[in-house]
Amino acid sequence: MSDDSPAAEGVWFVVHGQTLLLTVDDRLPPYGACPFVPHDAVARTLRIGEIEDAPCFAAEIADDVAPPAGMAFVGFRGLPDKLDAARVGMAARAMELLEWDRGNRFCGACGAPTRRTSDSIVRHCSNDDCRRDHYPRVSPVVIVAVERGPEILLGRSPHFPPGLYSVLAGFVDAGEAVEQAIHREIFEETRLKVRNLRYFASQPWPFPHSLMLGYHADYEGGDIVCAPGEIEEARFYHVDRLPERIPGSGTIAHWLIADFRRRHGRG
Repeated sequence: MSDDSPAAEGVWFVVHGQTLLLTVDDRLPPYGACPFVPHDAVARTLRIGEIEDAPCFAAEIADDVAPPAGMAFVGFRGLPDKLDAARVGMAARAMELLEWDRGNRFCGACGAPTRRTSDSIVRHCSNDDCRRDHYPRVSPVVIVAVERGPEILLGRSPHFPPGLYSVLAGFVDAGEAVEQAIHREIFEETRLKVRNLRYFASQPWPFPHSLMLGYHADYEGGDIVCAPGEIEEARFYHVDRLPERIPGSGTIAHWLIADFRRRHGRG
């Protein structure tokens, strides 16, 4: 039996779509084997690392499987309010690696089946004429708090829930430096120019494999013109009059806004 079989002993991160299995008192399933047996409920498993010297495993559960008694599936965005940072990070890793394993069952170069041959996070092409290795992909995303004195630029994407406002974000293009991406994204989405970029923090975001790179920037010039289809509304909000609804406390967007408030005496 392999180390990443559903019967292996360890800490299990059981993923169902974009949710994680927790007990009703907001804990990971009890230490031990995956709580889903028989094996036909488990689509795939991976060994993903260690926490406190205990091996960690990820398991993907079929869509039509209900949680066991006393447990529930919890969305990733709600995990920071329930688990410590190390377990939230491992949950993100579990979701990203399961998506990678599912999406790379066949070689993207020649179409042959791929396989894992050890605990290493790599899938090998089975075609002897190709033999390409497929590793997990990480997509960098810049997320930027643009400030104008005691004001911060917040906007709404068309897919946001009603009333939610956030700082602006966008993917880094191929061949592009992070700093270039910041200037381009802010200008494309609002026609504003920025200066004085300052790195803030990063956060893995498993939807499906992003790495959020947080920055502060100062407004340099321009009038806001929202990019059609990208931003439906954006404006500068005074620190005393921020929107009622901003991203949740477990997100880097929230951290950027909270840091802005703290530095202006409102945190």
